[in-house]
Amino acid sequence: MAAAAVLDLLGLVSAGPLQVGRLEIDVVVVAGRNAVRLTVERDARITATVPAGLGVAELVSAVKGRRRWIYDKLDEREDEAAIRPVKEFVTGEGFSYLGRSYRLKLIDDAPVSVGLVRGRFLMRRDRLDCADDELIAWYRGRGRAWLPLRAEPWAQRMRAPMQGIAVRRLGYRWGSCNRDGGVNIHWAVMQLPPNLIDYVLVHELAHLHRKDHSKEFWAVVGRAMPDYAVRRAQLDKMGATLWLP
Repeated sequence: MAAAAVLDLLGLVSAGPLQVGRLEIDVVVVAGRNAVRLTVERDARITATVPAGLGVAELVSAVKGRRRWIYDKLDEREDEAAIRPVKEFVTGEGFSYLGRSYRLKLIDDAPVSVGLVRGRFLMRRDRLDCADDELIAWYRGRGRAWLPLRAEPWAQRMRAPMQGIAVRRLGYRWGSCNRDGGVNIHWAVMQLPPNLIDYVLVHELAHLHRKDHSKEFWAVVGRAMPDYAVRRAQLDKMGATLWLP
């Protein structure tokens, strides 16, 4: 009998979608976890990260107990989606890098597809059919060079066992980390001002000590960055305005 079927018979939660009233919950089971964590992602997906062996009835009760919070978050995500900018690859359009906006200029001849030269983004006109991918590749390249240098002092201060940074497409997450100390950062973070990038880095480095978002986790963040709550609020506001094709 399949593992999922066994869990169903026992009334235990398995990974995958779970319908609770009108809410569809994406369930992620994590061994060793001791509490339910509910998250409303920026694309309005609802994720429940739960301990192995949790009963379905317990998870349903937890979701129902936070139903008002979930709907409030869904309203916030809808508002964010309404203000997210749609960019056009035309001369004069603005794109952000490290918190500053730079105007785009289309050109016919250049040694690279995209570049930042004398305060202007330059893009070859013959690359317009894949302009999104070209600019994302440019952000990723800048991130791979810039982020490790920025993160290293924080990692030393926090005694975080960081084993490198990868810049990836992470959907609607700013960052993630894995068990071996690798940190993943969303390429779109490179549009933020450095002080908010620092918050994303500190958040992920803290996860190398604590995998959850418990009081202990926030204590780790707070020791490294006492004003993290202010930066987190700024990130929530500014994050909705970033270019995410």
